[in-house]
Amino acid sequence: MAPAEAEAQATYAVTGATGRLGGRVARRLAATGTPQTLLCRTPARAPELPGATAVPGAYGDHDAVLRALRGTDRVLMVSASESPDRVAQHRTFVDAAAEAGVAHLVYVSFYGAAPDATFTLARDHWHTEQHIRASGVPFTFLRDNLYADFMPGLVGEDDTLRGPAGDGRAAVVAQDDIADAAVAVLRDPGPHTGRAYELTGPEALTLAEVAATIAAVTGRPVSYVPETVEQAYASRAGYDAPDWQLDAWVSTYTAIADGSLAGVTTAVQDLTGHSATTLEQLLRATPRPAG
Repeated sequence: MAPAEAEAQATYAVTGATGRLGGRVARRLAATGTPQTLLCRTPARAPELPGATAVPGAYGDHDAVLRALRGTDRVLMVSASESPDRVAQHRTFVDAAAEAGVAHLVYVSFYGAAPDATFTLARDHWHTEQHIRASGVPFTFLRDNLYADFMPGLVGEDDTLRGPAGDGRAAVVAQDDIADAAVAVLRDPGPHTGRAYELTGPEALTLAEVAATIAAVTGRPVSYVPETVEQAYASRAGYDAPDWQLDAWVSTYTAIADGSLAGVTTAVQDLTGHSATTLEQLLRATPRPAG
């Protein structure tokens, strides 16, 4: 079968369509006239898109995922919401995908996923990757760096960005670039089978540089205030978050500090054909609240 013919006959499924990343991918596929199935915990919350059908498909519900993915060629698996049992949910989903005969699984992982990664949640992604490898389902891993889109959300009401990141750097990446990369792989998965791509922005920034960029674009007097690890835990204790969540929050910064997130790659350019978006470009393109 010719590539164009295979593309025309391929079937697609997208998870996480009610979220920021899965929703971006679903909208891009819909814009090209591509029919797709949207797997959702709550189908009524799914975006209404031409050619899209929303069905139940919570990650931990093996039978629902199996029903949803039967006869599906290409699946985008956005990682589940952070929780203590996220890896177990992922394994259930992958097992159902394998049983359903999925031809290619694109998994949204994390930059530098490893069993001993500094960022604790990157360890979850490594365990999920290993399960996918063992499942026999052809795959591609998109290992995203920290989301550039989330940087303004790290700034507190006191206009400070606080954390134990020291002078370390992170090559933050735009969600639109990740979505473009995901669609490129989904539309032509063959060359990407068995590959893992580290998706980054075009530059690695310190949090002082992130704060300065936010300030320059928004006019808000944002600054970076370094913390010790002890101060970071103490300053976040008031949220009454469980220990695993606190560890995840703080290790985001310690991963920056130790250089775990500093590498810059050309993967976005290689997969999409366009340059990766800088933090400044992203912020200037993002509508700001009135007032």
